Amino acid sequence: MSVFTRAKDMLKYEGVRSTAWRGAKWLNTRSNRFTEKPLAQVFPQDVIAVDWTQQRCFAPEPLVSETGRPQLAWVISPPGRSSGGHQNAYRFMKYLEDAGYDITLFIYSASKYPKVSLEGIKAMLKTNSGYPELKASYRLYDPQEGITGDFDAIVASDWPTAYAAWRYDRNVPRLYWVQDFEPFFFPAGPDYVVAENSYRLGYQGIACGPWLAGKVTQAGGMPCAFYDYQVDSSRYTRTNDERRDEIFFYARPTTARRGTEFGLLVLEEVHRRRPEIVINIAGWDMSHAGLNFPFVNHGTLDVSELPALYNRCASALLISLTSVSLLPLEVMACGVVPVVNDADNTRISLNNNPGIDFVAMSPGRMAEHLIAAVDNKNQVSHSRKIAKAMEGGSWAGPGEVVVSVFNATLGLKKKKK
Repeated sequence: MSVFTRAKDMLKYEGVRSTAWRGAKWLNTRSNRFTEKPLAQVFPQDVIAVDWTQQRCFAPEPLVSETGRPQLAWVISPPGRSSGGHQNAYRFMKYLEDAGYDITLFIYSASKYPKVSLEGIKAMLKTNSGYPELKASYRLYDPQEGITGDFDAIVASDWPTAYAAWRYDRNVPRLYWVQDFEPFFFPAGPDYVVAENSYRLGYQGIACGPWLAGKVTQAGGMPCAFYDYQVDSSRYTRTNDERRDEIFFYARPTTARRGTEFGLLVLEEVHRRRPEIVINIAGWDMSHAGLNFPFVNHGTLDVSELPALYNRCASALLISLTSVSLLPLEVMACGVVPVVNDADNTRISLNNNPGIDFVAMSPGRMAEHLIAAVDNKNQVSHSRKIAKAMEGGSWAGPGEVVVSVFNATLGLKKKKK
């Protein structure tokens, strides 16, 4: 059947608007230069260079620096202003620096655009309270050269950088900083396969929480230590001791695993049942999302602005379909009831925390629990209780765990205090 015959039939049976929509979609799929192609996130020469069926023996060697400070090459994608994953990685880099490590960051970006500027990255980091100040030096990763220099260990931060880490010519230890089960970011296809194979490269993994550590070990056999989720109670604290009649939702439509579109269905149902409840949305600018209910659009906030917003809310809808975000514990510290999707990844990662309301992913059921927190006659006392459970929270303990894993992988003895 010719294109013209098909178009004629569409006009006859579907009408002008539907036919125009089909035509626009057809043109878009063939000409849209902004559609990311498979394996666009990784340099092809990095993948080609790695034969994971031939295992290399990575082992500690004498330290390369006469200072006695271990030298790390850490390969990572460009940090963003609101990237929680990068902020978390930088947090632990700071602990490693304080423990005596020197870090060289290799910024990895396989895309031609947007252009990566090291000076631009440094300027952003200086004005963002979510990132600690590091002494680390910065270099752009060049696939033609690979990782050059003398290092005692190479650290990968995600599946594309795992292939770059392999290409370093010396067999010094490789560590894999795992922050999510990244094959789940893709449908069955090349990206899924290459991401999953990154767990078969013989590295030492370290992950946030037991669920993720177990997941990557099961998928690729990579040994993976983990540190537990924590909250910085010096930043996140309860300051509002009054009743609250607002709710919060973390939206990030560009990150499918955060379940934004499903969460919006929940909020629509909340508004249908209780139109007077104020709905706050942050994480992304939703002003042009065409939502069917009123809401306060906070867009992307600096982390320093979040505690004040949380302290206005009785409950928060927080969806994580793979690795859990840090938000459930952070909102709890501010006295907010986290309504979280009930699944193995959330319960195991958060140790079945009794202050978290794990709810099945039904829009009506989740809406019911968000509203129940607002209506709870003991709302204030319950808010105090869950916030108190988070008091004294600190990343110092997980920081010690991470440093000990690095020390053990590099064959370093624990320094006496």
